[in-house]
Amino acid sequence: QVQLVESGGGLVQTGGSLRLSCAASGRSFSSYAMGWFRQAAGKEREFVAAISWSGAITVYAGLVKGRFTISRDNAKNTVYLRMNSLKPEDTAVYYCAADPKSLPATTPDEYDYWGQGTQVTVSS
Repeated sequence: QVQLVESGGGLVQTGGSLRLSCAASGRSFSSYAMGWFRQAAGKEREFVAAISWSGAITVYAGLVKGRFTISRDNAKNTVYLRMNSLKPEDTAVYYCAADPKSLPATTPDEYDYWGQGTQVTVSS
């Protein structure tokens, strides 16, 4: 069992930056792939980024590649999402998720555990 708690969301202006954190509880965190997804109002949940258990493999959605960076610190049971050059279209609730398989996946169905989400709002 893994419990996930996101933090770091907030209101930021276009072009600004935020760093989201996802703190995990559970002994198996270091063996899980982790992902970030987001869901804007009235839209389906979409993939943002994912990272393998070791951090060696990262995957990004095309819309955020080059602006967002996913990383993890297994000693702290935490995964991060650094978001730069934010745009109004990045506004959404951001969720972290844990996948018992060690390699990163891009579809929500692959993930077994989810956090409650943190709101990111980018003003124009």
